[in-house]
Amino acid sequence: MKKIVALAMALLVLTPALVFSTLPVLAADVTGWGDDASGGNHDAVGAAVGLGSTDPRAIAASVINVILGFLGIIAVVIILLGGFKWMTGGGNEDKVGEAKKLITAGVIGLVIILASWGIATFVINGLLTATGTPAT
Repeated sequence: MKKIVALAMALLVLTPALVFSTLPVLAADVTGWGDDASGGNHDAVGAAVGLGSTDPRAIAASVINVILGFLGIIAVVIILLGGFKWMTGGGNEDKVGEAKKLITAGVIGLVIILASWGIATFVINGLLTATGTPAT
């Protein structure tokens, strides 16, 4: 049994090494980016791979806006859930207290999200202005 386990472990370790040992043969320069007379064409490689030409800072700003927008929707849903619990509480002090806590937590979360959006927008616009790129 020990020999079988040792053989399986050896195959597990050696198989990737044997499979990937052929990669240098497969890595032929078909893009014109190598050491040929054309000098390489970086734009053609980017287009072939599917890379965009959008500024990374603008992409980061878009990602931050989407994430903060999603968090804002969650905060509003929490506030609405608190209002629903308050309305369906029927005057029960425990349910009303729980609803007030939910509404308070939602409002605090919404304030934090709006403040972080403002700070992120200010920082990103400052970076874009400092680097000579027009702010979005």
